[in-house]
Amino acid sequence: MSNRGYGGLFGAFPYAFRASDSWFFRSYVLLSALTSLLVGLLVAAGVVVLLGNTASFSGGSITLSRAFYIVVGLLVVGPILAPTLFVARRHRRGWSSDGDGYDVALALSGYAFLASLYVGLVVSIPPEFQQGDAGGVVQLLYALPPLAGLVPPLAAAGGIYLVHRVLR
Repeated sequence: MSNRGYGGLFGAFPYAFRASDSWFFRSYVLLSALTSLLVGLLVAAGVVVLLGNTASFSGGSITLSRAFYIVVGLLVVGPILAPTLFVARRHRRGWSSDGDGYDVALALSGYAFLASLYVGLVVSIPPEFQQGDAGGVVQLLYALPPLAGLVPPLAAAGGIYLVHRVLR
């Protein structure tokens, strides 16, 4: 790989895909790009709907809730993008060597974050939308308070950073 830059966020994905020798990491690059795009579209659609529903209101807490949608979107997309950006940066700087496990470990932590998003969503499902015939683990997740749905994604996001710090 050449040492030239990759042109920012959008260039980091093809750069990391080409630079890594790990097919596991390459699969994460593809999945994270698609997931980030999907989350971005959902957040944008949510903001548009919120703006449409609150267009006649002015300032105050309405403005705060509009900004909150965007902040939550960034807090979800940031950890999804982080493994790809960390690996792209490491390869661009020439710090990575074949077989050091950094790419695979970050892909694994990225997949764990995606799974934690699912677990967090299951925990925070309102009672009226919960399925009564769900399995034992899902029933256990349903029994947790909705605020507990923040714990798995926050822990997994911290895990991504921890993997990066330990293996860099």
